[in-house]
Amino acid sequence: MPIQQSDVLYTAVATAENGRDGRVATDDGRLDVVVNPPRELGGNGAGTNPEQLFAAGYSACFQGALGVVARQEGADVSGSTVTARVGIGKNEDGFGIIVELTATIPNVDADTARSLVEKAHEVCPYSKATRGNITVTTA
Repeated sequence: MPIQQSDVLYTAVATAENGRDGRVATDDGRLDVVVNPPRELGGNGAGTNPEQLFAAGYSACFQGALGVVARQEGADVSGSTVTARVGIGKNEDGFGIIVELTATIPNVDADTARSLVEKAHEVCPYSKATRGNITVTTA
């Protein structure tokens, strides 16, 4: 269920200049990066790109959701990592993205890890936002 404006606890603000070949900065100055298309998309690859920024945000958010679920389940996820791979390619509308999330959770068995990842995928705000819009796989 979507939240309402009155439910918002924090709002991130970022402004892009010149789209995929320019600069992106947050209003507080903590993030200020040059963005360029990757070489695979015809760019010079000198800066970061929107897919890398999305992968960074999604992996951090998913790691947080994993921690929430682990606390609820009494599982130890210390030392765990989440890697997001965000692919971009052509589709019938122009371009689309696909995401692969891989969690490494060293202190639990494989079945517990799989269960924690599935539950994290249900509660992660990024997973909720992308559900039904793009293909997201978890491992």
